[in-house]
Amino acid sequence: MAVLPILHHPDPRLRRKTPPVERFDQDLQRLIDDMFETMYAAPGVGLAANQVGVQLRLAVMDCSDEHDQPLVMINPELVMTDDPQEVEEGCLSVPDIRDKIRRYNKLRLRALDRNGQPYELEADGLMAQCIQHEIDHLDGKLYIDYLSSLKRERIRKKLQKAAVAGG
Repeated sequence: MAVLPILHHPDPRLRRKTPPVERFDQDLQRLIDDMFETMYAAPGVGLAANQVGVQLRLAVMDCSDEHDQPLVMINPELVMTDDPQEVEEGCLSVPDIRDKIRRYNKLRLRALDRNGQPYELEADGLMAQCIQHEIDHLDGKLYIDYLSSLKRERIRKKLQKAAVAGG
């Protein structure tokens, strides 16, 4: 397994809608394992494939404190949402910045597991928030897209300044 580099906003690869996964082979299994290792090392609770430069409709997450509830979402879709509320959110691709946005507190997810087997899952709270966040990534959206244009511009400038200082 390997820790992969995480892309940061405004990298244009984060803005591409990802195509569905069609091949469930050893390369996919290795990518899933590497994504979990990368997510845990970051540390984060979710990671979409396009955040590590891979254009596939695949995300991993683990909202547990013990890192013992890994979830693989391949070709995920929301089939039910309910109870919108304001939550604080951050992102590995928008480092060191958090803000409040609206997310559904309850949802039902339909996806494929790492072996291509379909499943449905009902989620609430942090898990529901994380699922929505990762699906947004797969659709080429970032949580900051829910913020005002002024806040987005400030974030973009802050990240550019940090990239120049660090690079």
